[in-house]
Amino acid sequence: MRVVELAGIGPGPFAAMLLADLGADVVRVDRPGGGGLAIDPAYDVTNRNKRSVLVDLKSPEGPARVLELAERADVLIEGFRPGVAERLGVGPEECLARNPALVYGRMTGWGQEGPLARTAGHDIAYIAVTGALGMIGSPEGPPAVPANLVGDYAGGSLYLVIGVLAALQHARTPGGAGQVVDAAIVDGTAHLTAMIHGMVAAGGWQDRRGVNLLDGGCPFYGTYETSDGRYMAVGALEQQFYDTFVRLLGVADEAPARKDLARWGELREAVAA
Repeated sequence: MRVVELAGIGPGPFAAMLLADLGADVVRVDRPGGGGLAIDPAYDVTNRNKRSVLVDLKSPEGPARVLELAERADVLIEGFRPGVAERLGVGPEECLARNPALVYGRMTGWGQEGPLARTAGHDIAYIAVTGALGMIGSPEGPPAVPANLVGDYAGGSLYLVIGVLAALQHARTPGGAGQVVDAAIVDGTAHLTAMIHGMVAAGGWQDRRGVNLLDGGCPFYGTYETSDGRYMAVGALEQQFYDTFVRLLGVADEAPARKDLARWGELREAVAA
C-alpha cells in the first residue's frame, strides 16, 4: 500500500505512522521550514518508517508534484482546515481525477461542514463539546485533561485509519472505486462515548463524574497513593479478583460488601488505610 501524507501535526501524522507500522510505504510531503512538532525531528516518533520529500505547495510547481505522487498512490492523507487543500490545488476533485482508485483521507477537528467547521480548535475543545472531557476526573474538582489521547489519537487517528482501510478494501473489489474518507475528531470522540450513554439510559451510570464503576468512583477500580508517595492502579472488578485483592490487603473481614454502593466510601477507606 502506497500512502502520501501531506505533513501536519497531531492526528494526521499519527494515522500515517500507524499505516507505516502496518507495512505501508508512506511518503511524507514536508513544507519548507518544517511546521511539525517543535522538537528535533529525530525524536518525533510519528516520522518513523516514512520517506519524505520537500514540496512548497504555494509554489507554481508544488501542486503538480503532489498530484504526481497521488497518481501512483493508494491513499492520501491531509489534515488541513476545510477548503485549504482545494485552494492549494490538491483537493479530492483534483486528486481523484488523476487517480480514480485513490482513497483520500481527511482529518479535521470539527468536520468539513457545519457551524464550527472553519473554527480553530484543539483536542481539549473537541472532547469538551462531545461530553467526553466531563466524564473524566474527581467529583470535587474540574475535569481531568487526558493529554491529547482521547480526541486527537483515539477519536481522530484511529477512526481515520479504520475508514481508510475500509475504503481501500472497497476500491480494490471488482467495481469498486476511490472515495473521500472524512474523519472529524468530534464525531469519533462522540462515538467513543456510546457505551456510557447506553449505561446512562439504562440507569447503570450516573451523569456525573467520579461516582461510577469505571470513572474512579468505584473503590476497587481506581488509584491509591502508596507509602513511597507514588500511586498504584487497582482493577479488581470481577469477584474472584476482588476476593484476592482484599485478602492480600488483609481487609477481607472488615471490607463492606462490594455491591453495596452506599458503603463504597467505607470500602475505599478500608483499602486506603
